[in-house]
Amino acid sequence: MSEKNREGKRTARQKLAVEREKQKSKDKRRRALIVGASVVCVLGLAAVIGVLAANAGKDDGSEAAGPIVAPSGAQGKDGLAIPVGEESAKSTLVIWEDFRCPACKAFELAYRDTVHELVDAGQLKVEYHLATIIDGNMGGTGSRTAANAAACAQDAGKFTPYHDVLFTNQPPETDDAFADESKLIELAGKVDGLDGTPFQECVEGGKHNSWVEKSNEAFRTGGFSGTPTVLLDGKNIYHDRTMTPAKLKQLVREANA
Repeated sequence: MSEKNREGKRTARQKLAVEREKQKSKDKRRRALIVGASVVCVLGLAAVIGVLAANAGKDDGSEAAGPIVAPSGAQGKDGLAIPVGEESAKSTLVIWEDFRCPACKAFELAYRDTVHELVDAGQLKVEYHLATIIDGNMGGTGSRTAANAAACAQDAGKFTPYHDVLFTNQPPETDDAFADESKLIELAGKVDGLDGTPFQECVEGGKHNSWVEKSNEAFRTGGFSGTPTVLLDGKNIYHDRTMTPAKLKQLVREANA
């Protein structure tokens, strides 16, 4: 074999080797693309599953939380106010309260006799709004469960006396005793005509829980600093350090003069 032929064969082998390396590189890139695409698909599927799982865990405010059922006679925006007193009264007292709130209890014990007197005289109407901030701050569900029970008492026409019983028997702030529905039903026995089957079923079924949650959301977004918030004809009187039951009575009577 001539030197020329040997050189030609060697060149051909080199070209073939180069082509084989090129093909191997192409095959590697193709396999890498296939694997990469598979990983992307798996990650994409995982992301979709993650989104679905996350959404499944969210409370959409409808079926999971139950329908929003306002108590009988509720008034105001979104039906979040429980009214007490004559509609014709010239003065309105708006009270935001939490049944686990010690400051709310202190306010009630100091002012409620005066408030009842003015309401009975037709000089004052009260709008009660219920909040659950202690549940959020301390943990538990007593604020909400007690508020639902108070709404159930409103259905029975017994809101005011049951409201007073709850504050009189309020447990320590760190004690979530009002989360026990049987305790709330037991306290209803202190109100004539309340401790019956409809009330018990309303409490145990959490009939107004979603309404309470909506009320608390209105409190949270309303720009209020805490409970109790007490507004007399739009003016915050709870922050007035000179306010007393006697002064409240005087202000209301002056408005009705």
